[in-house]
Amino acid sequence: MITTLACRSILTRVAARRCLLLPASTSFLTPPPASTSFLTPPAVANDNNRCSTFSTSPDYTNYETWHRDNYEDAESQPAAAAADFHNGSLHAHTSHGIFQRDEKSVKKNMAFHPEGPRTSVLMELTDGVGALHDVLRFFWKHNVNITRIESRPLVISNQDNQPKFDFFVDFHGRVGDDNVNALLQELKGMTDKLLVLDEKEVHWFPRHISELDLIANRTLDAGTDLEADHPGFHDVEYRKRRAKLAELALNHRVHHDIPQTKYTKEEVETWGLVWDTMEDLWEKYACKEYKKSMNLMKKHCNYHRDAIPQLSSISSFLQLQTNFRLRPVAGLISSRDFLNGLAFRTFFCTQYIRHPSMPLYTPEPDICHELLGHVPMFADRDFCDFSQEIGLASLGASEEDILKLARCYWYSVEFGLCQEDGKNKAYGAGLLSSFGELEYSCKERDESEKYEVGENGMPNHPEIKPWDPAVAAMQDFPITTYQPTYFLAESLQDAKLKMRKFCEDLPRPFFALYNAQTETVHIDRPVRRAVGVPSYENENV
Repeated sequence: MITTLACRSILTRVAARRCLLLPASTSFLTPPPASTSFLTPPAVANDNNRCSTFSTSPDYTNYETWHRDNYEDAESQPAAAAADFHNGSLHAHTSHGIFQRDEKSVKKNMAFHPEGPRTSVLMELTDGVGALHDVLRFFWKHNVNITRIESRPLVISNQDNQPKFDFFVDFHGRVGDDNVNALLQELKGMTDKLLVLDEKEVHWFPRHISELDLIANRTLDAGTDLEADHPGFHDVEYRKRRAKLAELALNHRVHHDIPQTKYTKEEVETWGLVWDTMEDLWEKYACKEYKKSMNLMKKHCNYHRDAIPQLSSISSFLQLQTNFRLRPVAGLISSRDFLNGLAFRTFFCTQYIRHPSMPLYTPEPDICHELLGHVPMFADRDFCDFSQEIGLASLGASEEDILKLARCYWYSVEFGLCQEDGKNKAYGAGLLSSFGELEYSCKERDESEKYEVGENGMPNHPEIKPWDPAVAAMQDFPITTYQPTYFLAESLQDAKLKMRKFCEDLPRPFFALYNAQTETVHIDRPVRRAVGVPSYENENV
């Protein structure tokens, strides 16, 4: 029997899709060779005491094989589909269900891997030949399916100087089930210590992409209305227009077509003014990934100064390009809800435009900021992966960690800089949609230039720090002035890898993996989504 060792610390190792297959003669359910200890599996390095995760469950083995094969298919499919898209055959793909999924298929995907009730236990075992085998055979005996095993070496050893290990084990069933009770009774005599772990209560988070419908409309106070200092506050027609666009967003549902928006002549003129102001600055200060992606948007998404592109066509193209999508939103939503969407490679996007009286200023994200600042970068896979790392880390996170992640998002996705040929270039949307701040942040300066603060309280040039998420996570930011501080990454790849490491080191309640095939987030331990539950949602995961 071949047993799969999924050696992974969920984020990095699953992302690398590394799987170790033991020889056919090796089995956890038959006595191991005399030289083998399954508490420290052969050929699996436990670097720096980091956990190794593996499974003996046939269901889990099949899932690992299924996910690995289909993940590779999913990576190759967008390339082929994109080629067809470039040749004008998008309709053929949508009609086959790549983007348009009926309710039946969605429910089927949600049920592909039944979650069901699960129990978590902590077992302490002394290392020895066949020790793990002796314990695992009882799971087979009582027909209990293991979904996860995580091993961690203990520092303290017994008097015989034999190393000990903690095993965190998840399995299907609840305490009180006859087979689970019988299993636990037998495990008590086989382990040095056995502890049944309570389900951890966490902030509610979406598990399937359809659950984004539960949070997309949770706009903040005044999220769909205007503050008194907004340029359009006293403009009745402008407010009516905003209300109409908000209604369209509030009625949108996952897997439904995004309605076409007919923008007025005045709105298109505002768009054109912003485009004309930014175009030369993009060429001078935007990162190479942005410029490459903007060329794709011009070619495939009707990007030009004389028309505001439609979210529907942009979202379809991004799904082919990077498996990202746009979701209309009526106004500002909380940091938690916004970041949760990124975990599903979904960007919550506004559709209204700034007031024409001030075409080069907006006190809130509008469609110029979204489509000219954010969206082109979502055609770059590294940037999409970077954004999703932040989103996955936000699922179930504490309020403290949400604040840290929001600050990291601000100093990267919104106002991030990267190096190109010794020069500072922008990849943050807040810079790429602001003519003044783009030049302020990227303009080359004489090193001898003295640092001074003007009468308006702004320095004559900003402070540039190396990109370090741990530092960015602790730094507050202004929202009504230019940023006094920017973070500079060596490259987008550097930004992504450092963000991934930061997310791994957060004290997270679980590790999450997004399955693009089923559009579902899989987590590595049972939790209860009990805090901040959307209206009618209150269930075990």
